Amino acid sequence: MTFSLKGAAAAVPAAPSNPSGFVIHRGTCLSHWLSQDFGWAPRDTWIKDEDIRFIAGQGFDHIRLPIDEKELWLENGRPNLPEFSRLLEAIDWAREAGLRVIVDLHTINAHHFNAANEGLTNTLWSDPAAQEHFIGLWHELSARLRHLPVDAVAYEILNEPTADRHEDWNSLVAVALRYLRSVEPDRVVVIGANGAQVPGNLPFLEVPAGDPNIILSFHTYAPMLLTHHQAHWTPIKSFSGRVNYPGPVVDRATYEELMQNPNPGFTNLVAGSAGEWNAARLRQECEPAIRRARELWLQLYCGEFGCLPTVPRESRLAYYRDAVGVFEADEIAWANWEYKGDFGIYEWRADTHNAGTPDAQLIDALIQKR
Repeated sequence: MTFSLKGAAAAVPAAPSNPSGFVIHRGTCLSHWLSQDFGWAPRDTWIKDEDIRFIAGQGFDHIRLPIDEKELWLENGRPNLPEFSRLLEAIDWAREAGLRVIVDLHTINAHHFNAANEGLTNTLWSDPAAQEHFIGLWHELSARLRHLPVDAVAYEILNEPTADRHEDWNSLVAVALRYLRSVEPDRVVVIGANGAQVPGNLPFLEVPAGDPNIILSFHTYAPMLLTHHQAHWTPIKSFSGRVNYPGPVVDRATYEELMQNPNPGFTNLVAGSAGEWNAARLRQECEPAIRRARELWLQLYCGEFGCLPTVPRESRLAYYRDAVGVFEADEIAWANWEYKGDFGIYEWRADTHNAGTPDAQLIDALIQKR
């Protein structure tokens, strides 16, 4: 199949580019499908060919496609062939629509990015067998995807690694990358830093020299008290007061009261929210990642950002407009979290866990069509 952009708006190239021609600019994440499937809807109906065409028609040029080990592999460790077929079918849909695809290994049995709040234990950083198994997952993925053109499909090695030490992630990602380069020397690989891929940690990521087919990735949800307002999977779920953007997320009196919480997980997410939040402050959050990408002359990618609909409507839209403005001013490619879901570009019906109609104002805030 010849790759084309017939269904999507022409991508604005981010600089620097990679020699494999995997050019991305604006994307969205296909969550709660082959990853974090909470049973909200049958897989056959949650994402269909028409969804991919809709994404392309709005002006996005790529999708980030999260996958979980428990969805793509059976309990006995063998590949779940129907779900691998679904993955390949989705990639075919995307290519037909002119969208590039990042296949993101989102969670594995030995690692979940939110293990601390999910009652899980990550063994990836302490168990050599778990590390060997992780590399084996990439043996399988590469074997089933390597026939796809390098200008159409990229790999993201692991979503939001959470090792206690940066060197633990650096050593593991180096092994994974060495394997991939031995079998797919020209495949574009997306790599983020340890510690949930926050931009401030990107300077700690060890990146092999002389490999231009790497895209550096970060995620940003700052300020968390705004973007994750009442998120039930976070320590700040108990705060239901009003939040605001731009400006201070909460007033000084509320901030001081919140910072008295004895749970450091709570106060860590609240810290700084009484300051002035605007486009300049969002740009400041991204600065360490921007600087590191420029030092290495590699493309930079924000693979996740977003704001929940529990936030007042105008504040939410203002956040998205400012975030995208920051990314595009610095030629940072991006994918919003998410296509369908509580952060999604569809109206979210929380009572039924279902998507309503497309949120035209939110899509306009993201794409900012000229």
